[in-house]
Amino acid sequence: MSLLRVLVITAVALPVWAQYAGPAILSRGQVPIGMRSAQISFRPFLEVSGVYDTGLTGVSVVDQYGNLTNESGFGIEGTAGVSGFHTWKHTSLGLDYRGSYRAYTKQTYYSGTDQYLDLGLSHQFTRHTEFVLRESAGLYSRDFGLVTLHQAVPFDRNAAYIPTTDFFDNRTLYFSTQADFIYQRSARLSFDLGGDFFSARYRSSALYSTTGQGARGDMQYRIARYTTIGLNYQFSHFNFGKGFGGSDLHSLVASYSVRITRNLEFSAYAGAVRVETKYIQVVPLDPVIAAIIGQGSGETIQHRTDYSPDIGARIARTFRNGVFSLSGGRVVTPGNGLFLTSISNSAAANYAYTGLRRWSFLAGAYYNRSIAISNVNGHYESLTGGVGLSRQIARSVHFTARFDARKYNSSDFNLYNRVIYRATIGMGFSPGDVPLRIW
Repeated sequence: MSLLRVLVITAVALPVWAQYAGPAILSRGQVPIGMRSAQISFRPFLEVSGVYDTGLTGVSVVDQYGNLTNESGFGIEGTAGVSGFHTWKHTSLGLDYRGSYRAYTKQTYYSGTDQYLDLGLSHQFTRHTEFVLRESAGLYSRDFGLVTLHQAVPFDRNAAYIPTTDFFDNRTLYFSTQADFIYQRSARLSFDLGGDFFSARYRSSALYSTTGQGARGDMQYRIARYTTIGLNYQFSHFNFGKGFGGSDLHSLVASYSVRITRNLEFSAYAGAVRVETKYIQVVPLDPVIAAIIGQGSGETIQHRTDYSPDIGARIARTFRNGVFSLSGGRVVTPGNGLFLTSISNSAAANYAYTGLRRWSFLAGAYYNRSIAISNVNGHYESLTGGVGLSRQIARSVHFTARFDARKYNSSDFNLYNRVIYRATIGMGFSPGDVPLRIW
């Protein structure tokens, strides 16, 4: 057998043993191959910062005129955590955990603990089979974390059910678990079967909690060395708290992924989703009936069916020390506890850089415009932007600073309109010679 033939056979066979070697598939929640192949050391860190927040608003806190409060406050925040990504022969693990305690000097009602965890695990059992687990969980009152590519997490967080449009500074508890079994039939053909379970709970009883489940499957085929096409079906179910109702979603999309250059990838999907929603609505009663039964309103079960495009796209460029991405799409979400089942349009841009010398830098923006189709009808939107940096000033000692802003807007609900800011400045401690990573 000639050497050339051996090399050709090896090139074809290797992807079967070394998992799918083509461009990242957005509908599977994959990150670009340049991020998957990078090794990021697991590093613990500790940070102490001064913090200034504006627009602090509680669900049940109003002023003397009955309007929502809009308070500002200075405080101290301590944060600790660990992050990193490592690949072994058949297993890869990415982890980012951070926990913090924030204490305001005057607005102590808003003081509290925030916790965040993102974990991605994949293991190849045989030449053709792989198991993938993606876990996101958090407990927070105010979150400015942008749902974009994360250097230490081996999945796109846009594919997880993470609350991103919360309006109140209210204790929120969420988690999202996604598990997939991938069968690599050949170097070109692969199948995926997966399931989801997610939940969001709020401290305030005025907000609606959400619990959901989902199942999905897809087929992907590499039509060229760096190009893959596929077909994906997904079913999802949302349940809302207080017996309010729920939604059933059926989605069918076609996907396209291409690796344009060694470090530049594009992935997209497009199709349609059918949304069937049932909910309880309070309606006024006829005055005669109201006089007889002694109440002026009653409850009725509403049932509606909507059809909407289901689309998403992402272009990402990986660097030796960072990643840049642009993404956007139109999907159906469980809402934010105030507005429930919603058709959401979103766009995001993100750039993260961790230098080999002294600097680490992060900049990002996220826009969301949603149409509520459940408990109330109307649109709501938010625009979030932030920048952060760290500079190593001595071995294991770093200066850190960050500024974030968010604008809430709605032409249908005037009290929804407001702008909030957050600024932090402090010192960080992390072993090693490279700058402290800013996510």
